[in-house]
Amino acid sequence: HFSQGKIKTLKFNHFYTQNAQPTDAEREVWDQVDVVLKDAKGILDELQAYKGAGQEIREAIQNPSDEALQDQAWAAVVPLVGKLKKFYEFSQRLEAALHSLLGALTSLTYNDPTQHLEREQALAKQFAEILHFTLRFDELKMTTPAIQNDFSYYRRTLSRMRINNVPADGENEVNNELANRISLFYADATPMLKTLSDSTTKFVSEHKNLPIENTTDCLSTMAMVCKVMLETPEYRSRFSSEETVSFCLRVMVGVIILYDYVHPVGAFAKSSKIDMKGCIKVLKDQPPNSVEGLLNALRYTTKHLNDESTNKAIKSMLQ
Repeated sequence: HFSQGKIKTLKFNHFYTQNAQPTDAEREVWDQVDVVLKDAKGILDELQAYKGAGQEIREAIQNPSDEALQDQAWAAVVPLVGKLKKFYEFSQRLEAALHSLLGALTSLTYNDPTQHLEREQALAKQFAEILHFTLRFDELKMTTPAIQNDFSYYRRTLSRMRINNVPADGENEVNNELANRISLFYADATPMLKTLSDSTTKFVSEHKNLPIENTTDCLSTMAMVCKVMLETPEYRSRFSSEETVSFCLRVMVGVIILYDYVHPVGAFAKSSKIDMKGCIKVLKDQPPNSVEGLLNALRYTTKHLNDESTNKAIKSMLQ
């Protein structure tokens, strides 16, 4: 476990505030990831503004013989499917970015994860930004049921058009194979987190020569840094805004979930390097409405919470 003292001596001021400038060694990976992160805010804005075509779809279904209403519903759904496709494609870009970052942050260049995170602060900050985006995306997705309704209406209508040989103007948007993958993506309660968890697991299995601790220690160190910053008044008072608090909370939960997927026994076991009770306490100390989504992420998207070996006290904290 990381002592309070050791974390206090870490030079992590960049990690959550200023934009750390990449060193020459970090530059190549940083540039690749920066291109992806530049689009992240736009994706969140579009998702937040996503209204869905519920009204048009309902009217079309209730009046199946009214061609004008069928056309209206189709015209409403096609551009929305374009957006859903764009979000899905962004998840693929994000996965590639995470892969590059993990490669850099876990490489054998430095002896331990603390050195990596100190000397590659710009990359650590990008990793944090990816996690922040991911949890925010999934929070918004969970409160937008229209996404799955719109997409399944699109698929049903498209297959009906194919059977009747009707040319569909929206068909070039999404072929069948892509539609299957997009469906699977949105079927998950937290699709972006699932993408990142799978990607991290894949990274570890592809790098057999790399000790798994290189990856898990990087994740647990980040979790503990966030926890200490959130629970220590002298750090907390330096946060520029509530935005910074929610940034740190999301990053902490994100790395816990990745750790739980990648570590052989997970984040909740006795041998875990993450102080789970402390992290959950930090979450519970926030205004309740602001962290319900993050507590749910720990409840429903972790892998090992319901294992026999998980401490009863931790389970009851998350009840």
